[in-house]
Amino acid sequence: MLTAAEPIAEVAGADPGALSDDLLHGHRPAVLRGLARDWPLVRAGRASPGAAIDYLKRFDHGTMPVAATVAPPEAGGRVFYNADMTDFNFRREQVPLAVALDTLRKYADVAAPPAIYVASTTIDTFLPGFRAENDIALHGRDPLASIWIGNRTRIAAHQDLPHNLACVAVGRRRVTLFPPDQLANLYVGPLDFTPAGQPVSLVDFAAPDLARFPRFAEAMRHAQVAELGPGDAVFIPSMWWHHMEALESFNVLVNYWWRDVPAWMDTPMNTLMYAIMTLRELPPEQRETWQEVFRHYVFEPGEATAGHIPEHARRVLDPLDESRARDLRARLLQRLNR
Repeated sequence: MLTAAEPIAEVAGADPGALSDDLLHGHRPAVLRGLARDWPLVRAGRASPGAAIDYLKRFDHGTMPVAATVAPPEAGGRVFYNADMTDFNFRREQVPLAVALDTLRKYADVAAPPAIYVASTTIDTFLPGFRAENDIALHGRDPLASIWIGNRTRIAAHQDLPHNLACVAVGRRRVTLFPPDQLANLYVGPLDFTPAGQPVSLVDFAAPDLARFPRFAEAMRHAQVAELGPGDAVFIPSMWWHHMEALESFNVLVNYWWRDVPAWMDTPMNTLMYAIMTLRELPPEQRETWQEVFRHYVFEPGEATAGHIPEHARRVLDPLDESRARDLRARLLQRLNR
């Protein structure tokens, strides 16, 4: 039997114009009720899905298509792999945003519609002017703001490297979170063949198969959950696993991604993939040696790492800056292309 998830901690009275650094630098998730309640889109969505669609169309310049993910009704809204994981259970279509919105309107009252999901669409590119009326101030940060539009879809648990502030604008969503250390208990699929770029849990949260995925019961002992309504938001710290389920026939979410590191830092996923290629198949004793090398130089650097080297000669062992990172990237590219 699965343990019921604990509720995500809530922050009362959060000011959308002055969110605290303690929250946005934090390592714990939080629900911010009503954070976006004054957005015109939220007010339109409270009136009706059609009013929200008409509001969004005001900002659609119509010059570029969006990527719409479409899965058949039998997928039950789950955007995922096909049965034998040789492909996916959906197709992607390049369509005008207005067409995607009108299609969602058409299927709004259909009992078992195809799943339709316009995911991770950059707001400033596709809906210019939208953020002038619907935005959250993240002072000192330059977030990537995206919009997610669809019907009743289920997005498998996955991680994102940036921090994430996700605001429900229309409809309702259920978000289930797990701390990063639940990696082994979530039965994550391939790293290099994924539905949307990030590796995902293979567990169907609507019907967990504990015979196939027994450790998922342990993951659920660490799970946190919240149901978000129009205007509510959730802060998801970097690398927390999150499963997102849209609960209405028309749903819109706006999210902000940012990293608390310099822009020149690359994604650690590249390091992981290269390490798989260069380290994983080494004999066990050699892997242990390299584990110590990484601890010494990467995970626990200190005086013993470079204190004995004159400062002017430390080079890559000194703290990195944009110039050193650029030089190091060029050197790595030379080696990779040999």
